[in-house]
Amino acid sequence: MRISALLGLISLVIQETEALPLWTEGAAKQEELQDEGTADNNLELGSYDPNLDNYDFSNYEERAIKSDYGDLTPKTQAGTLAPSTMSASTKIVMATKGPRTWTSVTNPSISSLLNLLTAMGLPTCLICVCLGTSVYCEDVDLDHIPPLPQETTYLYARFNHITHIQSGDFKGLRKLKHIDLSNNCISTIEEDAFLLPVLQELLIPENNLASLPRLPASLVRLDAQFNKLQSSGILPESFKELKNLQFLYLSNNKLDYIPVPLPLSLRSLHLQNNHIQTIAEDTFCDPQDQTHIRRTLEDIRLDGNPINLSFFPNAYFCLPRLPIGSYI
Repeated sequence: MRISALLGLISLVIQETEALPLWTEGAAKQEELQDEGTADNNLELGSYDPNLDNYDFSNYEERAIKSDYGDLTPKTQAGTLAPSTMSASTKIVMATKGPRTWTSVTNPSISSLLNLLTAMGLPTCLICVCLGTSVYCEDVDLDHIPPLPQETTYLYARFNHITHIQSGDFKGLRKLKHIDLSNNCISTIEEDAFLLPVLQELLIPENNLASLPRLPASLVRLDAQFNKLQSSGILPESFKELKNLQFLYLSNNKLDYIPVPLPLSLRSLHLQNNHIQTIAEDTFCDPQDQTHIRRTLEDIRLDGNPINLSFFPNAYFCLPRLPIGSYI
């Protein structure tokens, strides 16, 4: 009995000792609060230092925000998932369909991880960022277009390693209006890859393209600057039926001539830093109709080409402004 009582007493002492730091910490906090209260009382009584140099204004804005709104930083324990903020309808929209097959991977790259998630039927938005109907896949080491939610209207996939665009990459995305594939390594695009019903903006600058695919009639803006485009890589009359096209940017390529015919809707044409040496009289104007004025086409850039624009005065009579370039 004495031995068991002694053991019980030792156990009680150990428990009290282990609890001591918590009590000490609480006491320290209590003393800190008392000190702050004393400081506040001194401040109210006029016992303060009027010299602003003695005050600490570092992180003032951060402390003020915390004072008004509390600490906005989410508290998440290691090994737990943050609660989902998406509604059920949003989750349905963002999920991609596919067979659920599980594969074990060791230290996967972002691209291989995306492939794995897609194969598992998990949403693309676990790697990309989906906000409403916009999908942001910028600088995430992609080497191909990932499966996208059917409701996607805007896709931003800049600064990746995509090399090839296939015809099925955007299949069924009937609401897709804007595609930005700037700063990739794209060298080939299959012919009907961008034939989408409402696509308005196609941005593919700073890639390795030598030719353009067929373009949708809904296109308003095409930016293919800083590629390797050649005149032979643009289909004859590629832009003729693009009656909504307003902005055509093809600068810093290898074009030998201006692609014609150009739609009457065009407002801005950038062709600087190519290999253009001549302009036909009907490139911009109708030589048979001297009264016609092409009022919308006000921005033409041909600087950086081996062409003397003063040799072709009959090519500009219908324009509201002369093209920018060399006239010497």
